[in-house]
This record gives sequence, structure tokens and C-alpha cells, in this order.
Amino acid sequence: MASTYISGSDSDAAPTPEAVIAFAQEHDCQMVDLRFTDLPGTWQHFSIPMNQLGPDVFSEGLGFDGSSIRGFQHINESDMLVIPDPSSAFIDPNLKVTTLVLICNVVMPGTFAPYNKDPRHVAQKAEQYLIDTGIADTIYIGPEVEFFIFNDVRFDQNVNSGYYFIDSDEGVWNTGDLTNEEPNLGFRPRLKGGYYPVPPVDQLQDLRSNITLKLQSVGIDVEVQHHEVGTAGQAEIDMRFDTLTLMADHVMRYKYVVRQTCVENGLTATFMPKPLFQDNGSGMHTHQSLWKDGTNLFYDADGYAMLSDQARWYIGGLLKHAAAVLAFAAPTTNSYRRLVPGYEAPVYLAYSERNRSAMIRIPTYSESPAARRLEFRPPDPSCNPYYAFAACLMAGLDGIQNKIEPPEPRDVDLYELSPEEIAEVQAVPGSLQEALNALEADYEFLLKGDVFTQDLIDSWLEYKRTEEDDQIRLRPHPYEFFLYYDV
Repeated sequence: MASTYISGSDSDAAPTPEAVIAFAQEHDCQMVDLRFTDLPGTWQHFSIPMNQLGPDVFSEGLGFDGSSIRGFQHINESDMLVIPDPSSAFIDPNLKVTTLVLICNVVMPGTFAPYNKDPRHVAQKAEQYLIDTGIADTIYIGPEVEFFIFNDVRFDQNVNSGYYFIDSDEGVWNTGDLTNEEPNLGFRPRLKGGYYPVPPVDQLQDLRSNITLKLQSVGIDVEVQHHEVGTAGQAEIDMRFDTLTLMADHVMRYKYVVRQTCVENGLTATFMPKPLFQDNGSGMHTHQSLWKDGTNLFYDADGYAMLSDQARWYIGGLLKHAAAVLAFAAPTTNSYRRLVPGYEAPVYLAYSERNRSAMIRIPTYSESPAARRLEFRPPDPSCNPYYAFAACLMAGLDGIQNKIEPPEPRDVDLYELSPEEIAEVQAVPGSLQEALNALEADYEFLLKGDVFTQDLIDSWLEYKRTEEDDQIRLRPHPYEFFLYYDV
């Protein structure tokens, strides 16, 4: 069977436009879908017939209206171009019409200068800046993307009402359901009980396997799939690590394939960090390591948790700039409903070996030098992965460049510390507003190498404040009626 994707590996020669066209013809593609990422981190697209894909498209690009894309251009400067990346080509595994997908960079017309808000370009600049520092030549990123699969979701907000309703055949709340005409068989994960019961409690094994196979068909190397802790269909499918921009590309493919495959099966998937009250939220623990000339720079057999000085300083940078990084890595109001004690989410700015209560965990499954890495636990899958991964790298590099020492490791369950003990440990921001304020006060490290620009920082702050944070604060919350209706 012919491959349904073109390899994007750094070790392979970059495919030519002619090779991509031949690949599409080999697969009898009828349409070509051009995809790029908007400011918040959602894929956007438009399509052309296959006969319109010539080599010139890869050099001259195709136009679109940038003023209609969230966070991009004003209407008086709306003309923009997408330039497809030949190495990103894959056949969409879900569409009925055979379609070649190309991930694109966004450029300005006339000059063809890269667009400074284009998330993919920011990720590429971060990787180039890493090389320019001389510290390393490669960063490997391995995100653990979690999500929920529901049978039904309904929500609305207007002048006189606001609600959401979620249902799932797996939801523990359906154990006592008397309204369904079908027999109630009773096998459901309890709250926080979804890790790792076999079927029939785990009702989604085949669906996750189907998603896994489709992910592999679009060039994503999957290591493991399993039910996650939460009731009501929480899932995790882990991708093998890759370089920064490629991994951000993979996250975008991943979310697309998960959603589409669930819809095909009459289900709905969400990457919202905290959709359920009183159960675990969905995170995106992000594993990171720096390499140079094929050697893992984070390994030192004699260091704490076998970490090198550079790894420790990288951690110091992440901890110092954590609040600002979270403005990109945990970028929604809902993110901070997940980052609370009691649900395995990291709340405290600490690092530790094997310790899932710390913000940064050092995995110790293997003593191999190649396996030495850190796991940054606060990010969640609502983020724009290009910005989030780039921000993590920039914070870590600042730590190495300035030899920032982190606090002493905390090899204890941080959730069990006394109030006096925990008062000595700094906490993550308690809200999106706090994270945005932290970014506004601490972003110079992001501007190095022109990776992030002032224009991008300003646009991000404005968008997140006016379109998200302010809008949530303006609306009554359903629980406020329970608390205050009779005041």
C-alpha cells in the first residue's frame, strides 16, 4: 500500500513541488486543501481543484482575506498569501472526496516576507534562534494531548439564559438512568476512575484504536493510546516526540483527526481543558530536551535525577517565566479551572523527580541518556502549539543563558504540605487575567532573535482580554443564581 503522507523528517531530503504533485496524482486526489493556523490556534482552510496545483503555487502562493482571520489583519491591509510546505503533504483520512492537504506558512503579498503573527513562522524562528545561540541544534517536544469524547453537548448564551449540558454513555451520572428505553448495563468509569479499566467499563477502545490508525496514516508516530482518569470518555493518545515545528504541525493534525473521526461515529470530541465539574481536566504535559550533534544535553549521570547543569538552568528559566509562558500554554479562562489542587493538575512552581504534583516532573522510566528530559505539566490542548512550544523554549534558553538556578527540588507530595510549608512555594496564576498581566510585565525573553514580536505580543494580549476574558466576566454564571437569587 502506498504511503498516504510525505515524510516531514529533518533527516529526509525535502520533497519538491513536483514530487508532491506526483504524489497527489498517484493517489487520484481530486482536491487540494490549504491549511494554516489563526492567532488562537485553530486550523483555517480553503480548497482548490487538483488541476490548479502547479509548481508555481509553492513559490507564488495563493491569496486569502487576512481581515477575516481572528487576530490577523485590519480590513485596509487584508490581502495575504499562503505558501504551502511540500514536506507537510498528506491525504485527508476522513473526507469522502480524495483530498491532498498542505500545511502552509502565511506571507505578505509583494514582498513575500513572513507574517510576524503566523504561528508556524514563530515556531520556525524559535528553532533557528536555538541554533544561532550555539547552545543546541535541536529541541525535541513530546506533548501528551488529552481530550474528552461525549455523546451529546448543548450550550447557549443570550440575554436571558445561559447554560451547558453534556452527556456521555460513559458518564457515571448515567449509572442510575431510568429514562432510557435501552437496558442500563452499568459499566462506567467512576469520577477519577478511568485509568485504566478494560472494556466494558472502557467503552471507547475501538474508537481510540481507529483514531490511532488514522493518525499513523497522516504521518504521526503514535506510541500508546488509553482511557484517561476522567469519567465520560476522557482519552489520551501519545505521539512520539519530534522537533518543535513538526510537533506543532502534528498537534494540529491530531486535533483534526480526533474530531473528525468522532463525528463520523456520532460522537463529539473536545480539547477544552475543564468541561466537567468535580473530575480531572485535560492537560497537555509537554516533554522537552535539547540536543547537539546527536547528544542529549540534558543528561548527566552525576546530577540530581541525572540532569545536567543546562537542564537545571533550563528548568530555572521555565519556572522564572512560568506565569508569562502560561499566557500562551494555558491560554483560556477555562484553563484555570483545571489548574487547581485535587485533580492531578500542577499548581506549584517546583520541579521534582517522578513527582506529578510538581509543575516540572523528571520522568525516570529509563536511565538511558537519550531518555533524560523534563515534563512541563501546566500546558493544555486549548493552546496554539506553535506559540506554546516556542514560549517554552525561549524561557528555557533564557535560563541557560543567564544560568538561572531553580529552587531546590521538592520530592514530596506538594498537595499534602501544611499551609505553612506550601506558603513558601509560589503558585501558578489563578486566572487568565493574571497570566496575561504576567506576560505584559515579562516578555523581553520572548523578543530575543525576533522570535516573538512586539506586535504579536500586543495582539495576543488584546485578543485574549477583549474577546475572551472580558466576555466571561460580563456574563452571569449559572451558579451565581444558586448563590444569590434570594439575596
